[in-house]
Amino acid sequence: MDKSNNPFVLAQAQFDRGAELLGLSEDVRAILRWPQREFQFRIPVRMDDGRLQVFNGFRVQHNDARGPNKGGIRFHPNETLDTVRALATWMTWKCAVADIPLGGGKGGIIVNPASLSDGEKERLCRGWVNVMWRNIGPRQDVPAPDVGTTPQMMAWMMDEYSRLVGQYTPGVFTGKPVGGGGSLGRTEATGFGVIYVVREAMKHLDMDPKASVAAIQGFGNVAQYAAIGFKEMLGGKVTCVSCYDGGDKKTYTFSHPSGVDAHFLQSITDQYGTIDKAKAKAAGYVIEDGDAWITKEADVLIPSAIEGQVTGETAPQMHKRVRLVAEGANGPTSLEGDEIIRKRNIFLIPDFLCNAGGVTTSYFESVQNDMNFYWPRDEVLAKLDQKMTEAFHGVLQMSTERKVYMRDAAYLVAIDKVVKAMKLRGWV
Repeated sequence: MDKSNNPFVLAQAQFDRGAELLGLSEDVRAILRWPQREFQFRIPVRMDDGRLQVFNGFRVQHNDARGPNKGGIRFHPNETLDTVRALATWMTWKCAVADIPLGGGKGGIIVNPASLSDGEKERLCRGWVNVMWRNIGPRQDVPAPDVGTTPQMMAWMMDEYSRLVGQYTPGVFTGKPVGGGGSLGRTEATGFGVIYVVREAMKHLDMDPKASVAAIQGFGNVAQYAAIGFKEMLGGKVTCVSCYDGGDKKTYTFSHPSGVDAHFLQSITDQYGTIDKAKAKAAGYVIEDGDAWITKEADVLIPSAIEGQVTGETAPQMHKRVRLVAEGANGPTSLEGDEIIRKRNIFLIPDFLCNAGGVTTSYFESVQNDMNFYWPRDEVLAKLDQKMTEAFHGVLQMSTERKVYMRDAAYLVAIDKVVKAMKLRGWV
């Protein structure tokens, strides 16, 4: 992978900046710049036509000083070890900044899930668990869904783990279906969490939410509920969303003169976040190239797709009206893009703060699994709102006191918590 586009190079550079501001010693930096454990393996799967196909899989456990590793499993054709390393690293900081007692992990399989039947997906999920089951668990490493995986897949994985260990163990995976050990509110948690911190940022910036316009990249789970929340919770308008079309292998931007109706688009979107272009066009949506989202006249940009989208090439295209960037995705902004945002004095809510709603509610799911007692949806979302609001103001306070950029402030808060846990445990 080209170093300029390598997400792990970005993750390490961001950490280095925070470590420098904190004055961390070289030995502590050496521990935190790299994951504690990495697993690479091959998973043989019997396909529907009788062929045996082998898939490459990964699991990276970055740091468990504050608790069991936590992080999703991606099924993506362009998955790499460095992508997984970066995402695991960001999960460590995300759990710390949200102040939940977990560390960072991430997993993946190199596959296009849309190319698999349901039976093939199930066999691949169970195959992943068969390789990794000795190194995951409710007190060790708790995976969850991510790009290309679903609650149903987590249910299959949880079932396979329970079969192997000989007892029902719902807490080994989170993001499971409701009724199968899942938590109410989990589906919308990441997108709504983005909106909770956008709301607080707007208060800080003295912005009127009802007079504000958002441009959103993506239309997976995070983007869908961010779009719903921006309109229904804040009263604002969403000018566009975008999606990747696996058939065309292209990304498109969808906008509407009167604003995006996220509920309607959900009704014509498949499980991988691909919007039906013909039905959207018939409903009056304008369909443009996938990069058009960043050029829209908007007050708020919410990149909620994949890493490396706001770059030295795309960031200059942001409309002069933009005042706030809320990173719904993991690592959507390159180092060059970050510099442009800083220089334009645009307020940034960094990814591992902005999208921490998912892992926070996954933590709530684990707690409910342990208790075997499940909370109502409103209680889950109220607890999430409280956690996200407290996390935002903790980072904002650090930013104000140290006079540093919000991303740097988030790293200062997160790294400090992890280092303190390492010291308390006698690691350093």
